[in-house]
Amino acid sequence: MTPSQHAPASALRRFLDGQSSAGLVLMGAAALALAIANSPLGAGYEALLHAYVGPLSVGHWINDDLMAVFFLLVGLEIKREALDGQLSTWSRRVLPGIAAAGGMAVPALVYLAFNAGPTARGWAIPAATDIAFALGVISLLGKRVPASLRIFLTALAIIDDLGAVIIIALFYTAGISLPDLAGAAVLVAVLAGMNRLGVRRLTPYLLLGPVLWVLVLRSGVHATLAGVILAFTIPLQGTPGRPDEEHNSPLHHLEHALHLPIGFLVVPIFGLANAGVPFLGLPAEALVAPVTLGVGLGLLAGKVVGVFGFSMLAIRLSFADMPAYAGRLQMLGTALLCGIGFTMSLFITLLAFASDPLLQAEAKIGILAGSFVSGLLGYALLRAAPQDWPGGWSHAARVSLAVGRYFQAMLSDTPAVQEPRPITQPAGLRPLSRCRPSRKPGCPAITWACEPASLCVRARPLW
Repeated sequence: MTPSQHAPASALRRFLDGQSSAGLVLMGAAALALAIANSPLGAGYEALLHAYVGPLSVGHWINDDLMAVFFLLVGLEIKREALDGQLSTWSRRVLPGIAAAGGMAVPALVYLAFNAGPTARGWAIPAATDIAFALGVISLLGKRVPASLRIFLTALAIIDDLGAVIIIALFYTAGISLPDLAGAAVLVAVLAGMNRLGVRRLTPYLLLGPVLWVLVLRSGVHATLAGVILAFTIPLQGTPGRPDEEHNSPLHHLEHALHLPIGFLVVPIFGLANAGVPFLGLPAEALVAPVTLGVGLGLLAGKVVGVFGFSMLAIRLSFADMPAYAGRLQMLGTALLCGIGFTMSLFITLLAFASDPLLQAEAKIGILAGSFVSGLLGYALLRAAPQDWPGGWSHAARVSLAVGRYFQAMLSDTPAVQEPRPITQPAGLRPLSRCRPSRKPGCPAITWACEPASLCVRARPLW
């Protein structure tokens, strides 16, 4: 088969691959920011961020303007997944939805256990998951992680993003300017009307987007939410039952166009501007301050208890099914990766402690420490977890298992291939499929074959 004959990668596969690569770039940007902030270049780094370009400083342009484009992409992903993707049906929403709810509530409670009074305002900092960072770690594991867990993590993180957007709108909004808010509402009505009237060209929407951003900024609501609102008005033409196929709708075109610059330029610039914590200039108490402990333990312990605990409870109560070919250890490892809360956590930190650099630094230490330990433990656990899905077995392992089962069947006078029948799950093992006969006697490679031990295995030809 020539390269041109290969089927195009699905939309979901492109999304996962792009986010994984972007996560690795973000890791490098965060490490570079820490190195610069704790070097002789640190003073120049801070001066550059506070230098004014027009009406705003460089830091504000990054956090308010560039991040509005990031939130536009977040809004597009939320709308696509909710209407025509992995969250388009109730059965697909249940497990990631329950896990995301636990992953937001428990970390917030952990943070509040350490903080009261003015510092309690940062309760939402450990509630978010950084999808790019988490998928970047998973990409290092290759086929050791089944695709179902990648999809589960992606859906969970998207619901997390939606929760973070709602939290920012409700709890981190300054004084409201009613005239500007009314102007923004009128503009949103115009955008929605264009959608309803069938305007499919992106140009009118993108021309009105900056106007909406200015009105939202002046209204007192955080300007980045203009990106999410604009995204919800972009037309989407779905294909029910085929969410991974190629699309020609404006939303898919815009989302595809934004993935590369957002993942490899906007988010790394944000990380470079905000991850730099000058440890050498901080008091020693900052390492064990209530904000630091609340954020760090909220990400490390709160996320695990919330995501893993709520997921297992939902599965135990039959509200949802375990992701295909995933075990409890893999679910626990995935829950640990949800404790990587970099981009959105840093963003909420800037909103919660806008006028207190020390509290910002403490929160950033907690974010970096909690995210690093969570990512390290999640990677180690997923790497060590047993693999019980076909893609996780090496070629040699499949052949060896098949040969052993084949000769075991010969010695016990039991046919290696039996008629279709339901199988009883062996203790500690997960059946991979119902048993089916192979197409050619003695060759269990062509289809699934039922072995004497009632475990279905896939094997290569034995000749």
